[in-house]
Amino acid sequence: MMTIRLDEFWSQRLARLPESGMGYQKVNFFLKGNRVIENVTVLNAEECQTSERFDLADIVEVEICHQKE
Repeated sequence: MMTIRLDEFWSQRLARLPESGMGYQKVNFFLKGNRVIENVTVLNAEECQTSERFDLADIVEVEICHQKE
């Protein structure tokens, strides 16, 4: 598992969305090329924990994940 620090644009965007739990969000990242990384944990709208590598410049959208754990 790696930690990727989000840039200010995405951090501010996530800060306006609801939390999934205390201090974290579960999100889906939509990337260029129709790639989706699902159910990523983001801590404090700043750091995402994922096992998949991706470039922040490839993010086109992010949404709260409504998948049951």
